[in-house]
Amino acid sequence: MDLKTVNRCLNHTAVVATVIWVLSTPLPLWAAEEFEEPTATPRETISLSEAALRALEHNLDISISRHTRESRLADIVIEQSKFDPTLSLNTTYNRIASPLNRPVFGGTVGALNNITLVDQRNYSVTFDATQNLITGGNIDLNYSPARSSLNQNVAGGFLFNPSWTGGLALTITQPLLRNAGIAINKTFIKVAQNNAAVEHHVFRDRVMTVIASVEQTYWELVFANENLIVAKAALTAAEELLASNRAKKKAGIMSIVDVLQAEAAMASRVEQVLVAERVIHDQEDQLRRLLNPGEESLRQDVHITPTDVPLTILEPLSLQEAIDIAIEQRPEIVQAKKHVDSGEINREFARNQLLPTLSLQGTVGLSGLGKDYGDSVAKNFSGDFYNYGAGLVLSYPLGNRAAISAYNKRQLEAKNAEATLASIRQQVIIGVREAVRRVQTDFKRIETTRSARIMAEKQLQAERERLRVGLSTTRFVLDFQRDLATAQANELRATVDYNKSLSNLARHKATTLDRYDLQLE
Repeated sequence: MDLKTVNRCLNHTAVVATVIWVLSTPLPLWAAEEFEEPTATPRETISLSEAALRALEHNLDISISRHTRESRLADIVIEQSKFDPTLSLNTTYNRIASPLNRPVFGGTVGALNNITLVDQRNYSVTFDATQNLITGGNIDLNYSPARSSLNQNVAGGFLFNPSWTGGLALTITQPLLRNAGIAINKTFIKVAQNNAAVEHHVFRDRVMTVIASVEQTYWELVFANENLIVAKAALTAAEELLASNRAKKKAGIMSIVDVLQAEAAMASRVEQVLVAERVIHDQEDQLRRLLNPGEESLRQDVHITPTDVPLTILEPLSLQEAIDIAIEQRPEIVQAKKHVDSGEINREFARNQLLPTLSLQGTVGLSGLGKDYGDSVAKNFSGDFYNYGAGLVLSYPLGNRAAISAYNKRQLEAKNAEATLASIRQQVIIGVREAVRRVQTDFKRIETTRSARIMAEKQLQAERERLRVGLSTTRFVLDFQRDLATAQANELRATVDYNKSLSNLARHKATTLDRYDLQLE
């Protein structure tokens, strides 16, 4: 035997030894163990509607938006309160002790020989009621009874000492140009109402955003769970093929290469299962974060099991109807319309401020004098003593630059609001068109991926039969197993994407709340 023959024999012996070692070595623990969740980890089943409601109850952004909306409602009351009546009561007491330098007609008799003390005491009460009118005017009703007394040595010539006087006056002021009219004086009330309406739709938009986020995450969790089932099924098929190949190798009807290929495929399937399990945990954490369970609860391990099944039927869909619904209900469009309305209101108010101030003022009053309060009241309302008058007040600042600049600014703001509304309408239309196309495309993907999955199952079954009778190899079977797992994952992805697209379309049409029969109060 030559040296070349000896080397060939040694190499053959090494290969055989290697094969025997591979066949006799058990699989690693991570490849042989069952992929089961720890029994100690608690599980929680949840439906999509329950997840949406729980997210709304504890979402921090919604709480902030709710408080902001309530503050806008308070602004309306603040503006309306400017037309609330004001009541005031004022009481005074004055005492004046002064020297008298000369006789007082009707008060002193004859010439004065020395300084005479004049001691006067006045008591008065003033009742005043003021009301700002929605027309821009003002009404003031004033009633002011008073008591006055003098010391006796200088009061001999007075009719009453002490004396009681009473005065009742009604004053009305009404602007005729600037700040005149109901519409002008309700400007800030209307603006506050529009701001409250805008904040209401901001709140509604955030609610729909939260629900849409929950839906997207929920369906991703459904996909992750189903994808794990697909990965485990692929792992089981790989295990069965490996066991079959080992048996055939032991019987001497299959080569070691087929066994090695089966082992490599099984290791790859184990990796896919591990990745699928990690994705499930990631999606569970994302969903739990949206539910806002609290920091202590987030520290714990809880497995969430979705109970809702994805839809696989095509819902009735009309592009033009979807656009019409979105134009009518989208919060962004309603907000933009309110901004346009507020811009027009502010522009009209600024235009009114260009006018000069011209006000009509009128007053009418009654007065009375008596020896006591009852006597003065009787004389006050007898109508014997009265006064009335009317007048016009006109003013206009030279140049009026502040009012002109304010009007120009309000005009620009109104034009910007109109342009913003037109831009938002265009964005909404484009968004709805894309959402409708996505729904239609994803539904067609369900049909095509289902057909691909059925064909992959048939091909795998046929290849298994070919391998059984020795007409195929392990490599081809493994390829078809991989193709089947991919087809199953693609069908599942298409189904989940279709349900996510339905959620996205509802968000674009602003009908998300209708899907859950939710009403904002």
